[in-house]
Amino acid sequence: MSYPEVILCKYGEVVLKGANRQNFESSLIKELRRRASPYGNFKIYFKQSIVYVEPRDSFADMEGMYTAAKKVFGFMGVTRAAVCEKTMESIVETVKGYLPDKLYGKRTFKVDAKRADKKFPLTSPQISAEIGGVILSEVRGIKVDVRNPEVTVTVEIRDDHAYVRAGQEAGAGGLPLRSSGRGLLLLSGGIDSPVAGCMMAKRGMEIEALHFESFPYTSERAREKVMTLAQEMCEFCSRIHVHVISLTHIQEVLRDNCEEDYFTVLLRVFMMRLAERCANQYKCSALITGESLGQVASQTLSAIGVTDSVVSIPVFRPCIGMDKNEIVIEARKYGTFDTSILPFEDCCTVFTPRHPKTQPKLSEVMAQLEKIDFDELLDEAYETMTTETKLVYPEYK
Repeated sequence: MSYPEVILCKYGEVVLKGANRQNFESSLIKELRRRASPYGNFKIYFKQSIVYVEPRDSFADMEGMYTAAKKVFGFMGVTRAAVCEKTMESIVETVKGYLPDKLYGKRTFKVDAKRADKKFPLTSPQISAEIGGVILSEVRGIKVDVRNPEVTVTVEIRDDHAYVRAGQEAGAGGLPLRSSGRGLLLLSGGIDSPVAGCMMAKRGMEIEALHFESFPYTSERAREKVMTLAQEMCEFCSRIHVHVISLTHIQEVLRDNCEEDYFTVLLRVFMMRLAERCANQYKCSALITGESLGQVASQTLSAIGVTDSVVSIPVFRPCIGMDKNEIVIEARKYGTFDTSILPFEDCCTVFTPRHPKTQPKLSEVMAQLEKIDFDELLDEAYETMTTETKLVYPEYK
């Protein structure tokens, strides 16, 4: 016998919001409805800090919708639950038919009853005790462990129905997309920058991306790698516009006119100024980078201070205090690691100095820039910009 199911998405930080909570809830619902469109017809609504995703017909793809819901920022937990009438007879029948398959192979459990409808005749402890007895009689080999259960069975008595579920998977956490403005991610082909973008999306930022290329010193395969990374990020970020600017001429001019030791930090100054211009054009309020303090020559405290000084908008570095292993763990979680380690070069590997300046001073960097026509090079590079749009799926708008 099949039981009607619903997907329950539980709020994370949204429950802490005050007068503006409705705005966050609206963002959550809009994103979930966008994500639902490829999977069929669903009714999506919120009640008592939970978003309900109900299939309207038998053609709805519950498995696909469930997977998509777990990647929507703003939910702390996502689960599938059987829906039944608010009577103990109906709840017991549902537990007997719905739960045994989900508890197969589990060694211990406990029952957590939540009685939002206080008119229900049994108390939460009474519901837990009765359902626990039913499970012990229906599932062979399982035992009760209220302190450290392998799985928690939850029975929720709400306004309209009762819900029965076994366990809950972690949601993506954070805040709803587009609830914290828009940021421009400097997206390279490495491990760090996609993680930085996803981490800021988790804080509610809509992500635009800017990639710098150096064709023909970097290959078309290197550009394709970055586009693949952006596509993979869309699993969590939903939609990303990827802007691409060529640095080829800038790098050649720096090579021919400036001291080699300053090449890395000078190139970084150009990147930041071009990124700021792009951010202003596309209404991004901050830049986002994947820098981790001390990881490479351009990420020392002095070098970061120099590059920050040439822009007037905030620069967010969510990976700044993380080591490489921590960043790799996040990259695997967001599904970008395998693409990031493909061996295609990026612009930062072109004309790399033998002894890069690790403790640059702003005055020294400015002196190097006086040897070239900085503003003309900026304008010329910005004119090369092209844009591609990546989506979580074609139907997303």
